[in-house]
Amino acid sequence: MDSSNRWPSTFDVRPGRPLPEADVSRRQSKRATPIASSSEVRRRMQAVRRVGTDCELMLRTVLRRRRLSFATDWPIPGTRRRADLVFRKARVAVFIDGCFWHACPRHASWPKQNASWWRQKILGNVARDRDTDRYLRRIGWKVVRVWEHTSPNAAAARIVRHLSAVANAPSNHRAAHPR
Repeated sequence: MDSSNRWPSTFDVRPGRPLPEADVSRRQSKRATPIASSSEVRRRMQAVRRVGTDCELMLRTVLRRRRLSFATDWPIPGTRRRADLVFRKARVAVFIDGCFWHACPRHASWPKQNASWWRQKILGNVARDRDTDRYLRRIGWKVVRVWEHTSPNAAAARIVRHLSAVANAPSNHRAAHPR
């Protein structure tokens, strides 16, 4: 492979500069995934779902009851990332963040086994979340992040407020393409 096509080995961390996604995954893949501390831990970690979590399914049910139409597990253009729910016409992307995986300020827990690896992993998730938010806003999308502990009704009300704000905004305020 031509070395000129490779991502740099370190992040360019200037303010407002997005982190290259390939670099994030490369950094994470360089860290060997630690062996589970027990077969029970291994079983639990393998059971974690990427899509269709209980909190996501409950929120989708509430939104459908409100007769809202949305796409699920939607690939974000130009990235290898995905939004949990997307209202394409309104250009609103919704992410349902797990308290453990995304370092919820109220419920985050830091594992004691392999603590350094987990801290780096979870903080990497948070950095990727912020980068995704900046990218989507730059291309004219609204981003709504919901913690898994938020009630589905409260989350749906927030999403509806964002959809209403977008519907009432002048259309020239939404960028169609990144600049």
